Amino acid sequence: MSDYPSFSDEAVQNAITAARSHYDDNTLRAQSTGVGADDGHLALLSECVSVSLENGKACLTLPLGIGKVCIPVPIQYDGKVAQACLHICTTFGFPTGVRVTISVAGIQIVSKTFGKC
Repeated sequence: MSDYPSFSDEAVQNAITAARSHYDDNTLRAQSTGVGADDGHLALLSECVSVSLENGKACLTLPLGIGKVCIPVPIQYDGKVAQACLHICTTFGFPTGVRVTISVAGIQIVSKTFGKC
């Protein structure tokens, strides 16, 4: 698995832009304070891609300088094609990490975060 699947730069940037626009100055001023106040954390789905499962893991390339990673899968799915979905985690619109979910046949089998989510 030398060439790992990756997520498009445009999809990643679209998620970051959406988070930033949510936390522009007007939005922050309009938010209430109190027990249910927004703490600034927001994770947005960026994109889903197909990934092959081999040797008990799903390997892919992540954005934001994280690079190539392999995520273990809990049961024997070698040779199967799974779906890897990327969520961009932000705090007040600034990227702080990513969350990757791996699903097989529509069932999420693993979730892994990198950075702060």
